[in-house]
Amino acid sequence: MASARFERHGDVGVVVIDSPPLNLFTPELIADLEAGLEEAAAASIRALVVRAEGRYFTGGVDVHVFDERTPEEMAREFERWVGLVHALEEMPIPTLSVVHGLCLTAGFELSLGCDLIWAAESARFGLVEIVVGLTPAMGGTQRVAERAGPARARELVMSGDLYDAATLERWGVVNRVLPGDRLRDEAMAFAERLAAGPTKAHAATKAMVRAYLDHGVRGADARIGEIAAPLFATEDLRRAVKSFLAEGPGKATYDGR
Repeated sequence: MASARFERHGDVGVVVIDSPPLNLFTPELIADLEAGLEEAAAASIRALVVRAEGRYFTGGVDVHVFDERTPEEMAREFERWVGLVHALEEMPIPTLSVVHGLCLTAGFELSLGCDLIWAAESARFGLVEIVVGLTPAMGGTQRVAERAGPARARELVMSGDLYDAATLERWGVVNRVLPGDRLRDEAMAFAERLAAGPTKAHAATKAMVRAYLDHGVRGADARIGEIAAPLFATEDLRRAVKSFLAEGPGKATYDGR
């Protein structure tokens, strides 16, 4: 049985981590996540959710992976692992990580590859690689810095502490915190809302944010024509403009084209 799988719920895809009891990142889970994300990328979905089954989102990386490994071997592994994060970031659709329980190391880093993170009130996050003398190697440090600033990233990683969802929401790492019994249903409802929206415009929003992160405000300004203007060739925009003029705002429907 696969330790991660892709499911489809209408226009929303879901990649589910399911490797009890701790959902540890093993070579098998990495391979299954690669397969699940490839399946998601090939599906005609309009939003993607990443979530986990069981008591925890993940207890992190199975430390057996690190035993007696050479720097050269681990450099190749790390390149593969961060490829999972890149696969999420490069999807031209909204992506949402839905986190409950404990979320450590690679699972936290995977979540940081999503556009949004929603968390249960009881969720706890940590980049705790210092317990084995390591620094996060799946892109977590720089993505916390991207969301919360470099000082927060240093604190989170160097302390090796666990942080509650409310703290990380305040820092801007987590987008929304909900009671655990409401988290999955409300996150899926929000993903369905995103999936029903103008998919090409969502992709443009992702590209514009990336342009800002890579090149600053003026650099992003220089790409507005390249990123936003092509939306005027989409069926969704043309139909929505006509709907707005005829019926007012909020009446348009979108097909993702």
